[in-house]
Amino acid sequence: MAGKLHFSLVAPEREVFSGEVDQVDAAGVEGDFGVLPGHAPFMTALREGPVTVRDGNRTRVFEVKGGFADVTPQGLTILAEQASEAAAS
Repeated sequence: MAGKLHFSLVAPEREVFSGEVDQVDAAGVEGDFGVLPGHAPFMTALREGPVTVRDGNRTRVFEVKGGFADVTPQGLTILAEQASEAAAS
């Protein structure tokens, strides 16, 4: 699938991440899900868990504690209760 997905991860104190990426995987309350460019719109609550962002060969992982994910034709926005980038291993 051509194109990129616009992804924003926002916590109460700041925007943690914003950019064009290939894929985002997250932990929804009804199960884990992945979002690619052109995904059908939906909204879901999140449970505590990782949000994995893939862009080319680069992968970043953010730890999220609750919140909501909103997929629209413009991209994916996660409004998290708490979010921080996981330490690299």
